[in-house]
Amino acid sequence: MADFIKIYEDNPNPREIKRVADAMRNGALVIYPTDTVYGLGCDITNKNALEKVARIKGVKLEKANFSFICEDLSNLSDYVSQIDSGTFKLLKRNLPGPYTFILPGNNNLPTVFKKKKTVGIRVPDHPIAIALVRELGRPIISTSIKDDDEVIEYTTDPSLIWEKWDHLVDIVIDGGYGGNIGSTIIDLTGDEPNWCVKEKAV
Repeated sequence: MADFIKIYEDNPNPREIKRVADAMRNGALVIYPTDTVYGLGCDITNKNALEKVARIKGVKLEKANFSFICEDLSNLSDYVSQIDSGTFKLLKRNLPGPYTFILPGNNNLPTVFKKKKTVGIRVPDHPIAIALVRELGRPIISTSIKDDDEVIEYTTDPSLIWEKWDHLVDIVIDGGYGGNIGSTIIDLTGDEPNWCVKEKAV
């Protein structure tokens, strides 16, 4: 059964944040709040955890379109090919925020993603998500958790999320009620930004 950990958005407890980040380093799958919907995430460097997330989502890991949850844009060059100043200004203007930006990946992507030519970058405007990434010291690979209900696409109550996911993940963070609209995806790999409709992204 997954641990159910209460962390307050206004003032995330450093001890609890460290507890979750340490678990992620050891391969834990964590459901956590963002500025949009609740997300399922793991350490970007833990292949076993990545494979578990892919299995849960029903996709092959090398073809999975997961988001990279980052603390800020300072480490963008670690995973993204060189971008022009206009693109960087667009990112700077909209992040942190409820957006996933699709950017050209570089050769530094984790081995399991080497064949992918693009990467989805997220900097959520949420203290818990940012605190987790900061404590972990590297991005979190993340995907949204969807509900089977055709009317309510995303569950917003963390206690209900825990009931549904406790046998699939290791930790569910109770950060209060979440949103029910995923992030907007903006593809920046073409000549002009392609502002997509609201997608099923964390």
